[in-house]
Amino acid sequence: MSNRSVRRDLAASRWGGFTLHPMVMGRRAAVSTGHYLATAAAMHILRCGGNAVDAGVAAGLCLNVALFHLTSFGGVAPMVIFHRTTGTLVTLDGVGRWPALADREHFIRHHQGRIPEWSMLRAVTPGAPDAWLTALERFGTLTLGEVMEPAWELAAGGVPVTPATSAGLAQHEPVLDQIDPLARSLFYPGGRALRPGRVLIQDDLAATFRALMDEEARARREGLDRQEAIRRARDLVYKGWIAERMAAFAREQGGWLRLEDLAAHRVQIDVPVHGRYRDLDVYTCGPWSQGPLLIQFLNLVECLDLEALDHNSADYLHLLIEAMNLAFSDRENYYGDPRFVQVPLAGLISKDYAREQARRIRLDRAFGRMPEPGDPWWYEPGGGTRRSRPVDVDHYRAPDEALKGDTSYVAVVDGEGNLFSATPSDPTFWTPMVPGLGFGVSGRGCQSRVEADHPAALAPGKRPRLTPNPAVIMLDGEPLMAIGCPGGDAQTQAMLQVLLNIFEFGANVQEAIEAPRAVSFNFPNSFSPFPYHPGRVDIEARIPASVRDDLARRGHDVRVLEAWAPSAAAVHVAAVNPIDGVRIGGADPRRDGQASAW
Repeated sequence: MSNRSVRRDLAASRWGGFTLHPMVMGRRAAVSTGHYLATAAAMHILRCGGNAVDAGVAAGLCLNVALFHLTSFGGVAPMVIFHRTTGTLVTLDGVGRWPALADREHFIRHHQGRIPEWSMLRAVTPGAPDAWLTALERFGTLTLGEVMEPAWELAAGGVPVTPATSAGLAQHEPVLDQIDPLARSLFYPGGRALRPGRVLIQDDLAATFRALMDEEARARREGLDRQEAIRRARDLVYKGWIAERMAAFAREQGGWLRLEDLAAHRVQIDVPVHGRYRDLDVYTCGPWSQGPLLIQFLNLVECLDLEALDHNSADYLHLLIEAMNLAFSDRENYYGDPRFVQVPLAGLISKDYAREQARRIRLDRAFGRMPEPGDPWWYEPGGGTRRSRPVDVDHYRAPDEALKGDTSYVAVVDGEGNLFSATPSDPTFWTPMVPGLGFGVSGRGCQSRVEADHPAALAPGKRPRLTPNPAVIMLDGEPLMAIGCPGGDAQTQAMLQVLLNIFEFGANVQEAIEAPRAVSFNFPNSFSPFPYHPGRVDIEARIPASVRDDLARRGHDVRVLEAWAPSAAAVHVAAVNPIDGVRIGGADPRRDGQASAW
């Protein structure tokens, strides 16, 4: 591709097409989240004088209430924050660690090498509460009570169930009788999943929120400042009676989590992984997530001259899919918690490495299976090679199965130019709910492997390798965009296609989000039991049959999705238009999200 600038008017369009959702615009702020009530809460906080971090945390907590089948207060919440006042750009990992007692061999001896579903054995320390409260403490301006109040109101007063939530409940109904009678009684009154429009009241979760708010208020009355008071509320979750209840219940359920694990937990704050696409600076979470994939994708795209091709043509989609397949092979073979695994990150995101990898792509033929990984070690500082035998993926081959969503997202930009990008996740149903608390302990251990030589192998104190991966984009040192989505392995793929729609093909933000997508699954899925479907690519039905047929002739295993498929991810954007500073929000109609601005 050429080195031309991608600076452009984000509200303008060369497409001029109809969109299902409006592109919202305002002078002072924009918000986009996975649920309209969370978006409303964020706007309320902004109008009350809060900044983007205050609003983002408020929205994230509301998502934990309204989208309990996709996110949980006891789950994960990785985030990227640009704090304008201090010039700080950071990631908060928002993910837990395997308990000290965790035993990889246990799954081999007792569970046929699989991490069981709906089990406390998959529980890691909850990462989301620490992330929410630490972000608020360090970069927010309001009190925890002010920011948590909207979520408390939704839990205590009730939230109407959407059709998508009701359908999600129906998916879990067959197993909850045996696995989690507490969840069954709450979400299936009278033995049936809550129907659309029914109001769900979550008294236990409301009581937990109220306890945190009261603890902060008590600390303020004792003379502690805002930050100290928030930290004391945080310690209630990790060292106080809430921690004691989680640890006792985990032991009772046969899990490994103990009070010592909770007390030792600390959110990790890091410098983001940085890549450059044309004149855009792209910032993602580290290789403990799949975040760097977005940078690898963009590096490969720069080598492929996609701008000369028609949008969503067979040639375009083929090259895009093959580029993503190369990067996914690297994810499978190299990504993991850098505190436990030596990750050749500088090599993986090197432009020279991308050029070498791009030469492996053929226009006339698909890989047909996950390609072997490249050798990024040559592009690490100091050079040299440490390439080992590629991870064996054939034993993950599996029959077709439904691909489930399990995540949400929140993006905020405020009047000062602060950016907040977070991807909260972990369904309430991944582990049994803790009696009296209203949430389950993070079941994110389902993304770890039991093979000892796998980079994402579980180990005591190690983070599972996350799919949630929020991102922030800057232009000339100025905030441009918070972008992210739910969708498991589809997340980075959808984010890439939205960015290309905007910066290569001239779509406005909302058009770019709504355009039809292709999603590769030519690699082991990130969730246990990690099913692998060689050559598979899912394509939304709005892409013409002639294009799909052409891709099949090249060797892709094409599966046709519905026209607006939730499994193709649901991208959200909050942006600053570089032309005039207008705040822009875009939300994906594939799910229940909504954008707002003022």
